[in-house]
Amino acid sequence: MYRLSFEDVQSILINSNQLRETVHSDKWYYEVKDKKLLNETFDAITYNSKEVSHGSLFICKGETFKVDYLKEAVNQGVQFYISENYYEDVDATGFIVNDIREVMALIAREFYGRPDEKIKVIGITGTKGKTTTTYLLKNILDTYKPEKTAVISTIEIILDGKNAVRSSLTTPEAMDLFQMIAQAHDNGMEYLAMEVSSQAYKMKRVYGMTFDVGAFLNISPDHIGPNEHPNAEDYFYCKSRLMLNSKVSVLHSSLDHLDYLKELSDTASYKSILYGPDTDINDYTYKKSDDDRRQFQITSEDADPLQLNGEYKINMLGDFNKENALCAAIAASTLGVDQASIQKGIAQTSVPGRMEHFTYGTNEIYIDFAHNYISLKTLFDYVVAEHPDHDLTIVLGAPGNKGLSRRKDMGEILSAYQGRVILTEDDPNREVVRNISEEIAKYIDGPIQVLFNDSREEAIRSILNDLKPEDKKVIVLAAKGSDRFILRHGVKEDYIGDDGLVKQFLDQ
Repeated sequence: MYRLSFEDVQSILINSNQLRETVHSDKWYYEVKDKKLLNETFDAITYNSKEVSHGSLFICKGETFKVDYLKEAVNQGVQFYISENYYEDVDATGFIVNDIREVMALIAREFYGRPDEKIKVIGITGTKGKTTTTYLLKNILDTYKPEKTAVISTIEIILDGKNAVRSSLTTPEAMDLFQMIAQAHDNGMEYLAMEVSSQAYKMKRVYGMTFDVGAFLNISPDHIGPNEHPNAEDYFYCKSRLMLNSKVSVLHSSLDHLDYLKELSDTASYKSILYGPDTDINDYTYKKSDDDRRQFQITSEDADPLQLNGEYKINMLGDFNKENALCAAIAASTLGVDQASIQKGIAQTSVPGRMEHFTYGTNEIYIDFAHNYISLKTLFDYVVAEHPDHDLTIVLGAPGNKGLSRRKDMGEILSAYQGRVILTEDDPNREVVRNISEEIAKYIDGPIQVLFNDSREEAIRSILNDLKPEDKKVIVLAAKGSDRFILRHGVKEDYIGDDGLVKQFLDQ
């Protein structure tokens, strides 16, 4: 169904200034002229040596790439490859390029017929709230046009409007991403709501794409460490690229370097819309209801060009979710969605593992995916303010081999609260759980009691089993949300989920 010719690939590489040389039968070329070679066609592109055939174009990508992968592909019939390196002892024609990640995105986009131009794509970035905002959009768009919206999120991927599969990356690799967008279009989807991580731009997974709407929710340092971002500037820079590549930028007015972000949007000849709490600089604001914590009002300071002014109800708790809903409403309205659909879509949205709330007698239990400074502080502040007369218990951990800066952040945040925290596992991967927990603990300097339990499941079960209906406790299970796995030693091992443990306890 999809094809590229040798000539197509050569043109893409030359026009993008990516081609270093093409090596065919030990001869080097800049531009191959042989018609037989130019007419060679590729009916598949892949970077997986176990998924190749005679007609595949093989991409050699990744810092851990080994020439053995290419040799395996050649043994399976591959005759052409693209790489940043020339492999003399491999019997195949090589396109040698400058930046394999840029090339992978360019080739994939063309191979799948530029599918991002055939569907309305909304990209959501930010340190927290990406998944929630994506699902708010999904529900709004489904209300407007049922089962016409695809989703690519941290939780799952939906390419036919209804059936979901678990995702492994917030934003997939470029080759997988463009294949997914093409599949969504082939399935009749008209919209795609997707999370755009900082890594998506750092690793060039969305290179070459222009988004119909790009939303930037918030920013605080995260994903800083080996194999991620070297510093906060790089983290912010990568996220800000969305504004250079979105026809409409929806920006929270509290963002750092807001004028810079607006300038990026202006530089690209696009427009920006500001939102947030009640301030003079916002195009749209929200106001809370004094009578109903799930009710809020959208207002505009001047005219109401998007016709959003009015009353809204949201199923999820917390002012931050009202902000997410406001952002989703603006994004949807720019795509032509009517206000009634927006109101109904917001009202019926719930997201697994995001501000899930349960009660047991006079006890309150919250489950949230919060795992970095801004999301944890927002979560804890909300819970304490809502239940000031309840004893606070927090279950929390940090992942292994990534986001190392989070450990200090967690310790400093926990220092500000009364109660107790049980430090436990959260995808420890190849690190020792207790070592991670002790690193968090060394930054805690406050009244909170610190306990350790290396098993997340045991930690949560022990807290729940000690509860009595007449207690006044508030339990916060943070960071894992509805995840059905725990990553240990490079393997995702099955896990019932924080929400699964709570539901099991309440059922019993």
